[in-house]
Formats: sequence, C-alpha cells, structure tokens
Amino acid sequence: MVKRIVANIKTEDLSQADHFYHDILGLEIIMDHGWIKTFGTDEESKVQISFANQGGNNTPVPDLSIDVDDVDVIYKKMKNSGFEIAYDLTNEDWGVRRFFVKDPFGKLINILSHQ
Repeated sequence: MVKRIVANIKTEDLSQADHFYHDILGLEIIMDHGWIKTFGTDEESKVQISFANQGGNNTPVPDLSIDVDDVDVIYKKMKNSGFEIAYDLTNEDWGVRRFFVKDPFGKLINILSHQ
C-alpha cells in the first residue's frame, strides 16, 4: 500500500524554492540536509498521481497541481512577486478555480481551489 508520493525537482540552488513554496504557498521546511530540502505540511491528504494528454481546456499538462484554500490570494501573491502566469485565473466547468504559474525552476504549476 502506497503511503505517500514525493515530487523531486532537480536544482543547483535549493534556496530558490524558499520564496515560492514557503513564503507564498506557506509550506514549512520539514527537512533540510543541505543537498535536499523538503517542504510540506502536517495535514493528511490523499495519495494521488495523475496522467493526462492535456491540462484541461487544451492547456499544457502541468508538472504539479497544488490545491489551496484561497486561490485568489495566492494568485495575487504570485503576480506581485513577478512569477510568470502561464494560464490566467479561470473558473473551469469541472468545478475548480485555477491558474498556472512557472516556479523558479521552470516547472508549470497548477494552483487551484475547488468551488
């Protein structure tokens, strides 16, 4: 039985993750060995992995999807911090409000809230 799934993103500068994942998204640093830094929460969540041939409404498939309490707040923080919004804030017909943003490592991140 799978207990969790961890995404690993290669980078030469671990500190680039701090502003995006800690300051804006509010994830805590739960492990830092100098060569790997893991962000997370102590909330329990479902184990999920998705496979897709598009990201919905003919968008690219994002590298990660992050479900947040208030997508509008996170959207404003991302825009104010100068991160590239790749798909603008949208209410989708399948019940989510979301946007895509490029993280500091060039990964396409789907930030969403269920409506």
